[in-house]
This record gives sequence, structure tokens and C-alpha cells, in this order.
Amino acid sequence: MTKSAWEIPVTTARLVLADGTVIEGFGLGAEGMAPGEVCFNTAMTGYQEILTDPSYAGQIITFTFPHIGNVGTNDEDTETSNPASVSGVRGLVLKAAITDPANYRATKHLDAWLKARGIIGIAGVDTRALTTLIREGGMPNGVIAHNAKGQFDMAELKKAAANWPGLEGMDLAKEVAVTQRYDWREGEWSWAKTETPPAIHHVVAMDFGLKANILRCLVSAGCNVTVVPATASAEDILALKPDGIFLSNGPGDPAATGEYAVPEIRKLVASGKPVFGICLGHQMLAIALGGKTAKMHQGHHGANHPVKDFTTGKVEITSMNHGFAVDRDSLPSGVVETHVSLFDGSNCGIKLEGRPVFSVQYHPEASPGPQDSHYLFTRFMDDIAAAKLA
Repeated sequence: MTKSAWEIPVTTARLVLADGTVIEGFGLGAEGMAPGEVCFNTAMTGYQEILTDPSYAGQIITFTFPHIGNVGTNDEDTETSNPASVSGVRGLVLKAAITDPANYRATKHLDAWLKARGIIGIAGVDTRALTTLIREGGMPNGVIAHNAKGQFDMAELKKAAANWPGLEGMDLAKEVAVTQRYDWREGEWSWAKTETPPAIHHVVAMDFGLKANILRCLVSAGCNVTVVPATASAEDILALKPDGIFLSNGPGDPAATGEYAVPEIRKLVASGKPVFGICLGHQMLAIALGGKTAKMHQGHHGANHPVKDFTTGKVEITSMNHGFAVDRDSLPSGVVETHVSLFDGSNCGIKLEGRPVFSVQYHPEASPGPQDSHYLFTRFMDDIAAAKLA
């Protein structure tokens, strides 16, 4: 029997929020069901980098840019530095269906790439309305589901969405970080090749969900980098004789991961070695120095966030991805706020007075995003060089 041109297509995906809201759409990628926190990302480029950023573990990403997938995927733009971690992201929400890739670097269609990584997607959603809901009501817990036949147990999905505990109190670093130590020597990419300059310093990076481009930036700044697991002890790290210590980005609640990481960070700070932290590393450094963190209303996710650096007085456009923030009012004497978000005034950087210890909330390595903040890697190198001369 011939289908009528007026027949309404069967929707094959659902996004169910914890309050019972049901959003219908058309399934992409893997079939199945996954719970997570629903956030929105405002970046116009770099969807593959975003989907492979371990900091998104436990989240369902709503892309506000309408054309996601049109440049395909490739083997180079993957940001997780842990080869054993397929993906921490739970799902993605799109306005438009994915078109065939139209880019010379593409090796695989986004839909096929999502299937291979077990990521569930939904298209045909009014992402503007969903973004408004998140902006006004906060990031809700939810469940994303895809069934090719359009058959769903809605009672089960609503129950799963309502019962998912959320990211507060959740340690996700152990799910995405490496379990074995390794060395990294690949620098940043220039056109058609990788630049690996001579190494001047040795940096040990604690992996809480480390992005690959952070490692490239450290190497390009002149470092040999040794990556260690999130659970590494300060004694084991210092035994590697590092010139500096890096605290990486990562997912989940910093207070939860900090239960085992913060005591070690305190020892590393006390060692006198230069310390630099990004994102989750920034938050746990703040806790180690006596501060506190709090869950944000809508979080910061995008490649266009303005931040002011109080050290230089300059404003930089940054890449961000975090749902927790440092409470500036909790910072003790001797810990100085160095950067602030010009969107909502939240804390974006700290330093320890008189010591080579600092961190930022945003992502100076970008990928995706602007490179305004690359100077922070140089600042870290300057701290290391000065410490060596002291």
C-alpha cells in the first residue's frame, strides 16, 4: 500500500524531563535510553570536540546552533585523551536533522559516528524553547530515548527521569580518566602537521577528564608531560620530579572528586612546585585552599564567553564548560580572585598570593573556541622558570 503524502511520520525519539515534560522528535545515533542532566551549548563550531570532551560526562547537550553534523567527523578532532573512554556524554538534542557531510576532512557521517560511540540523539526539537526553559528553570535531569519503531514505555521513562539523582554529589572523574600513567609528546597542530618543540620543563598532569588539546598546548609551551590518574598520590607525583603540576578539567561535582583529590592537591601546593588548574582542577584547587563550590543555575557551556583578567585588565573571549562554580565569598585571605565572567559575574580564576599557584574556570586550550587565553600556558611556564632559578 502506498503511503499518503499527508501521513504524519512516526517520531522515534523522546526527551523526558524530571518534571514529566515530554519532548518528541526523531532519533539519531544509537538506540536505547540514557539519563543525564540537560544543558545547552552555544558554540557554532566544534561539535565533535564538544561531544568528546570528558567534562560532559553525565550530560545531555542541547546545541543552540541549528546545523550540527554538516562537516561530518574524523579521527583527529577527538578531545578525550583517554583511549579507553568512548564517551561520557549521554546524548544530544538538535533542531535540524543531520545532512550529509560537506567537508574535505570528513571520514564518517555524524549519525554513524554516534552509533559507533553509543550516543543517543534526538532531532526536530524546538531548541530555542528548550534553551529558554533551561535558562529560566535551571538544568533539569532527564532521559533521552531512541527506538526505531517509535515504541516507548512512557511510564518507565518518566520514572527514570524523576529518579536520576543528578550531578551533585557525583564523582565522574573515575569514569573518564586514565588508570595508568603515560607520557605525551604531541604539540599543537599547524597546517597539515604537528609541531613538537624541544622540551624545557617536565609537567605532571593529574587526569580528572583531561582534554587532548590541553596536553598539546603544554607540549607546545615547551614541556614533556606525564599524565597520571585522578587517584595518584602526591608522593607518587613528586617522585616523578616534576617542574610543575597541572590539574585538569573533568566532569561531576568537585566536592565529590575532591574527597580523594583535595588532600593530595594540598600536599602538592605545600611542596612549593608551581601549580596550574583548569575547570574541575580550578574548583578543587579552590577547595584545597579553603574555598567552596556551588551548583550553578544554568551553567556555562559555549565558545563565546567574555571573561575579564584583573591582572592585565583585558577582556578575553573564552570557551567554557562547567555546571559548578567557585564561591568567591568563601575564598580565604591570601587567595585572590583573578578572573570574572562578564556574563553573570561568577568567579573564573584565582591565585595564591606570593606563590606560583593559580587556576581558571574556563578552557584556555579552547578546541573548540577562540585562542585568546593561550597566554595562560606561557604564564605557567614563566612560573616554572622562575621556580627553577629560585
